[in-house]
Amino acid sequence: MFDARVTRLADLVCRHSVQLSADDCVLIHAFDVPSDIIAEFVRVAQAQSAKVLVRSESNPIRRQMLHGMTVENAQLIAKLEKFEMEHATAYIALRGADNAFELSDVPGTQTAMWQREYATPVIFETRIPKTKWAVLRWPNPSVAQQASMSSKAFEDFYFDACTVDYIRMAEAVKPLVDLMNRTDRVRVISPGTDFSFSIKGIGCVPCTGERNIPDGECFTAPVKDSVNGTVQFNTSSLYQGMEFKDIRYEIKDGKIIDASAGGSTEKLNEILDTDEGARYFGEWSLGFNPKVLHPIKDTLFDEKIAGSLHFTPGNAYDPPGGNGNKSAVHWDTVLIQRAEYGGGEIWFDDVLIRKDGIFVVPDLLGLNPENLAI
Repeated sequence: MFDARVTRLADLVCRHSVQLSADDCVLIHAFDVPSDIIAEFVRVAQAQSAKVLVRSESNPIRRQMLHGMTVENAQLIAKLEKFEMEHATAYIALRGADNAFELSDVPGTQTAMWQREYATPVIFETRIPKTKWAVLRWPNPSVAQQASMSSKAFEDFYFDACTVDYIRMAEAVKPLVDLMNRTDRVRVISPGTDFSFSIKGIGCVPCTGERNIPDGECFTAPVKDSVNGTVQFNTSSLYQGMEFKDIRYEIKDGKIIDASAGGSTEKLNEILDTDEGARYFGEWSLGFNPKVLHPIKDTLFDEKIAGSLHFTPGNAYDPPGGNGNKSAVHWDTVLIQRAEYGGGEIWFDDVLIRKDGIFVVPDLLGLNPENLAI
C-alpha cells in the first residue's frame, strides 16, 4: 500500500511551499529517488493544473561526470539547464543518496570548477532568485544509517519533521522578524565561540515551509565587514562529499583569516579559497524546528535544529536578508546552543534574547519547542 504520508508531503510542497497553479511550470528534479515517489509528486503537481518538467539523475553518474568534466562540458550543461530553469516558474528538488560520500573522491579542483561554471549561473543566479523553489531529502537506509537510526525510526522522524505545523510557526516567528529588523549589533557566545557583527539594514527572512523542507529558521546576513571574533562549531558537516569535524574560524573585519578542522584543515582551506567571497559570510540564521533536536550530518535538517544557529561562508541571498557577498560556495555550518550541547547565549543590542537554545524574551516564547510542537 502506498504510504499516505508521501501524498501529504507532496501536497504540502506543491500547495504551501511553491503554491502551484495553472500559471506555473514546475521542474521536479530528483536524485536517486524511487520512480513511484517522483510520479506521486508529478500527480499532485498536475492536480494543481501546473505544467510539469522532470529531471531524474543519479549520484554515481554525477560522480563519473565530474571526474572527467572539462570547463567546456560544464559550460554546455550550465547553458542547457539554465535555459530549462529560465522556463520554469517553480522548482522542487527530491534528493536521495544511497551513499552520502559518493562524491568524496572527486578532486577539489574539479568540484570548484563545477561550482563556478554550473552552480553560479544555474543555481545562484537563476533558480534561487527567479523561481519558487523547495528542496528536500528523501529517506532511505543510507540516510538512516548516517543519522545512526533504524530505517523505520528515521522514516517516522523524517515525516514528523517535514510536516510540522508551518502555519503556527509562521505566526510565532513574526515577533522575531520585527526584532531582527530593528537590531544593529549581534553577539554570539558559546564554548570556544565569541563573535559579534552588525545586521543593521540587512533585513531578515522567516522560513516556515516555503523553501527547504523540513523548515524552521529565520535568516539574515552580517554587514560584510562587520564580523569579528572566533566561532567553534559543534556539529559535523558534510560538504562536497566529505565530512568535516571541529570546524573553527577566526574572523577579522568580516574575513576568515584562520580556518581549521582537524585532519581536514587543508581541504577546508581549499574550499574557502574557491573565490574571493568564500572567506566572507553570506548568511546567519536561527533554527527552531521543534522536531529536529540532534544533528544527523545533513544540512537540510541540521540547520533547522531547535536551539541552533548556522553561520555560512560564501554566497548571500538577494535582499532582504542578503549582504551582497558573491561566491560559488554556500556552506551552512551549525552550532547548537542547547544545554546538553554546551549552552550559549545570543544578544541583540546588549539584550539577551536566547540562552542555552531557549528564547527568553516574552514575545519570542512561541518559538520554543514546547510551543511549536503542540
